[in-house]
Amino acid sequence: MLPNELINFKNLLDISQTLSSELFLHTQFPWEVIPKIKEYILKIGSQLPKNEYKESKPGIWIAKNAEVFESAYISAPTIIQGGSQIRHCAFIRGSVIIGENVVVGNSTEIKNSILFNNVQVPHFNYIGDSILGYKAHMGAGAIISNVKSDKSNIQVKVKNAKINTYLRKFGAIVGDYAEIGCNTVLNPGSIIGRNTTIYPNSMVRGTIEENKIIKNPFEIVPKQ
Repeated sequence: MLPNELINFKNLLDISQTLSSELFLHTQFPWEVIPKIKEYILKIGSQLPKNEYKESKPGIWIAKNAEVFESAYISAPTIIQGGSQIRHCAFIRGSVIIGENVVVGNSTEIKNSILFNNVQVPHFNYIGDSILGYKAHMGAGAIISNVKSDKSNIQVKVKNAKINTYLRKFGAIVGDYAEIGCNTVLNPGSIIGRNTTIYPNSMVRGTIEENKIIKNPFEIVPKQ
């Protein structure tokens, strides 16, 4: 694929599998959606069908057939769609859209993110300022880092080019069907292609093409 094709949402995400599809239609890059999530939830939340959703607290809309454990914490604004399961001690910090039949598991923390339908983040995961595509899965302990250590704006690396996102907080775009292995770290600005598998204990940065297997080597380089 050409560099621009690698980061085009059409080659990463099936937007028919999310309530937020409208957000993607007028963007050049998929990460441009991230600063718009909160406003979008507040816009559409009150329009959700009353026979399907309950506003459990102001700004929190939960499908009546979703299962939310009593120990889970949910902050506004959030939408949780039908068939999803929010398990023990899940921590949803707001500005989150959780699609249909999603599993958010024990001690998983999510903020300012979109999870497409059938995503699984079931054990000790962190997802911040990110988008997870249809049927993406994160293994136990896998996390998405969303802030650089020097707090500068995040750049997306595509082949030999770098694109400034002008975002200080941006985690990853994880394509449909991607498998992220246990205890893997996706560094800020990572783009993971459709149907790509990343082995456990990996450290990933940059743009990974679709249909790849990533066996991450251990590398030490001097600080600049």
